[in-house]
Amino acid sequence: MKHRARIARYRLLREQPLWKLLAADQAPEVAGLLHTLLLEGERRLPAAVLHARLQQMLDELNADQLLRELPRTAQAYVAHWLAQGWLERRLPEGAAQEEYELSTQATQAIRFVNGLEQARSAATESRLALVIQQLSQLAALTESDPDARLSALRDERDRIDAEIARVAAGRVAALDGKRALERARQVIALADELTEDFRRVRDDFERLNREFRERIIDDEGERGEVLARLFAGVDVIGDSDAGRSFQAFWALLNDAEQSAQLDAALETVLARGFARRLDRRERGFLRGLTATMLERGGQVHDVLQHFARSLRGFVQSRGYLEQRRLNQLLKQAQAEALQLRDRLPAQRGIGRELMLSTSRLRSLSQWRLHDPRQQRVDGGIVRNDTAAISLDSVGELVAASEIDFRGLRRDLYELLEAQPRLSIAQALQQRAAPQGLGSVIGYLSLGTRHGIVAADEYELAQWRGGDGQLRRARIPLVWFTQEKRDELA
Repeated sequence: MKHRARIARYRLLREQPLWKLLAADQAPEVAGLLHTLLLEGERRLPAAVLHARLQQMLDELNADQLLRELPRTAQAYVAHWLAQGWLERRLPEGAAQEEYELSTQATQAIRFVNGLEQARSAATESRLALVIQQLSQLAALTESDPDARLSALRDERDRIDAEIARVAAGRVAALDGKRALERARQVIALADELTEDFRRVRDDFERLNREFRERIIDDEGERGEVLARLFAGVDVIGDSDAGRSFQAFWALLNDAEQSAQLDAALETVLARGFARRLDRRERGFLRGLTATMLERGGQVHDVLQHFARSLRGFVQSRGYLEQRRLNQLLKQAQAEALQLRDRLPAQRGIGRELMLSTSRLRSLSQWRLHDPRQQRVDGGIVRNDTAAISLDSVGELVAASEIDFRGLRRDLYELLEAQPRLSIAQALQQRAAPQGLGSVIGYLSLGTRHGIVAADEYELAQWRGGDGQLRRARIPLVWFTQEKRDELA
């Protein structure tokens, strides 16, 4: 029966992004493009940069008739790869646009494919020495018998004394160039895997953040375990197993003595003769190893702190109560749907007719070449009157946009500290609108929830767009007051 369990497990794994990438029809092209874009150099790219670089690569590939054609646009491929789980998209705090990076499983798939052409013996001397060293260290560190521990230390002392005597006599046994090169590349492989571990740690923190929020929302009681600890001021994410483990690793990485020892060892190794046989990428990786680990570790540390603050703010702002109410309504709707399942089957008519989508087929000889002269555009510019924005249209615009509500809340919170009340036009006079019309819509959306809407009253708001032009719009009058200032925190 073991083979049945394995087959079932492999079927589940086949639906994961890693296996999907390896089994894709255009796997060589996709893996090659993703490797070049997001693994070989920069690990994160803004959306505009990623689209521009990918489109340039696609144009070059499509111009080569010997390669398989990639007919889609860069934006279409990025959207497809995002849906497949090969890319991850984030909007960093303060950033003007989204950033993309490879997912953990896509990185593993590309490294697996890249490692297929790198020949490696089944049991090299350097790997065996590493196993022996780690096992010996594990045995020594877990020894609780004082006599056995003392005996091991004396044996180690005798070995060191004998080595000192050999060196003093001029007999120095150094590794030959081939073995030293093998060990250096083994160290590079281990260090490269270590830097990728930061991604998995960050994914663990994201999973913990989601789990804690779900537990807070699903807990019907007044004080669940996580909720009670958060109200008590406990950092539940930092206090988790993953949080404690990373904090210990982060402290070790920032230790001045350990960092100095690592830098000195790297400089010494790179000065050896065998290091010149490493390729440029390997030497560059060793030179920047400390900086790379500090950079990626710092990113994970920032994520850890952000999740801890956002989770505490989620509880303190009572936002979980709204989410809990929405969750209850969804469960109620599902329960009522189950009750009506037998009385209203899926095959029952709804009293409406829907036209099926069709495609009109034509002969190739009926096609006509496109003539750009037939679609000339009038180049004249017509100045429009001041646009009017209604509250009814704000909801639709918010749903179709990604507005930086966090920055708008922060601006309103700071401005209300020095004045009793504030309108949107007054806020735009004191703070810039980084997203242009999107910022105005964001203020209107916040006003419907945290402000006072003056009935049938309007004001003229003006802001400066990204192109430096001054724009105006007639919007409903909304007042933000100091009494509701804490809701914007």
